[in-house]
Amino acid sequence: MSKEKSTIAENIKKYRKLAGISQDQLSKKADLAFHTIAKIEAGSTPNPTIETVAKIAKALEVSVDDLLNKSKACLPVRSRTAKAG
Repeated sequence: MSKEKSTIAENIKKYRKLAGISQDQLSKKADLAFHTIAKIEAGSTPNPTIETVAKIAKALEVSVDDLLNKSKACLPVRSRTAKAG
């Protein structure tokens, strides 16, 4: 089994930390169980349902594409904006 986390896991954790909220706070904002967030971020659930991803995206105030897109996974939001202009 690979130890590499999914792009979704990396992006959720990145955007959650940028928002300054805990996994517990995110789970409440997204109306999901805490263990759902924890398992996704840990890589135990590498392919969450689109409904789950949509709830997380809404809670983090990002698009579903932001959570799925690997090219954005390694860049902070400020860096993407600066490079786009």
